[in-house]
Amino acid sequence: MRILHVYSGNLFGGIETILLSLARHGARSGVSHEFALCFDARLAQELRADATVHALAPVRVSRPQTIRQARRRLTSLLDAHAYDVCVMHAPWSHALFASTVRRSGTPLAFWAHDAWRGRHWTERWARRTPPDLIVANSVFTAGTLDGVHAHVPRAVVHAPLDVTGFSIDAADRAAARAVVRAELSTPDGATVIVQASRLEAWKGHATLLGALAAMRHDAGWTCWIAGGAQRAAERAYEASLRALASELGIGDRVRFTGERRDMARLLAAADVYCQPNTAPEPFGMVFVEALAAGLPVVTTAIGGAIEIVDETCGRLVAPDDADGWRHALMALVADSALRGRLGAAGPGRAATLCDCARQLDRLHQALRATTRVTVAR
Repeated sequence: MRILHVYSGNLFGGIETILLSLARHGARSGVSHEFALCFDARLAQELRADATVHALAPVRVSRPQTIRQARRRLTSLLDAHAYDVCVMHAPWSHALFASTVRRSGTPLAFWAHDAWRGRHWTERWARRTPPDLIVANSVFTAGTLDGVHAHVPRAVVHAPLDVTGFSIDAADRAAARAVVRAELSTPDGATVIVQASRLEAWKGHATLLGALAAMRHDAGWTCWIAGGAQRAAERAYEASLRALASELGIGDRVRFTGERRDMARLLAAADVYCQPNTAPEPFGMVFVEALAAGLPVVTTAIGGAIEIVDETCGRLVAPDDADGWRHALMALVADSALRGRLGAAGPGRAATLCDCARQLDRLHQALRATTRVTVAR
């Protein structure tokens, strides 16, 4: 089976991590994954190490000629190659390119990586072209699509991740811990609470800082906030977080690490993962990565997080429960045995959720079934 994935490619986050995993591991079962991207940025550069990447054209929706150019290139690509199915990632890609794929006669799938709210222009536009299959990254995300293309088959496929890459042996963990902590001016004996996410307000950074401020008299913790600002709004948000940490009197104990391309090492050097989302996470791959690295995870009891974190491997806090964040973090900072017990359950939980081979098999089976049905028509 030959699959073409279509995406923008201008930013880097969870979707990009999934695409890289497809490129690195998808061919093991005899399936070819290729990628058509509008922007030649970090994603395209990393994909080229393992897969074929086709350049469409940089698209600006305010400039219709750029859309037409990208569509022409996609049409030529579909005419030149016999793809069994074309997968659109996120509403933006589906809105702009689904009709092009439909005209080519190639079976069409839509991969929903986020909750469907129906209000954004990309979602309204995407509704015009029903796909042959909807792939959802969680039961939660699938549930938000109940009123969208109601008769289209659906498959829930968790992110196919090589979770073993985050499980570092004791010697390598100790080495990473020493190097990364020295790099981030963090004492070896400190309990490190890390958050690694896009710099967006709904990821709950301000809530985390507020909880830590209530713990400022406890000298045992340091906080790392990982994530690089990719847009002007994110740069402004980061500046506001730095100012908030200073105002709360914890600026000297919070490290803003910027973009990291060594997440396994960063997580190996930390002790607790905390992300107090104020809105539902569609799935939460970073939670799985943290679990695979042996960290207890503390997050909000909403969205896809409740499919990942339970009492065996972390703590779920009710939305708007400020005291709950403080109590959960204080307990983990104070009790190394508790951290160890929850952390030890993490790798098994991560493998159950996102084992690469298992999730790729689920994806390939769903896409094969779609191809057969579409051809039969």
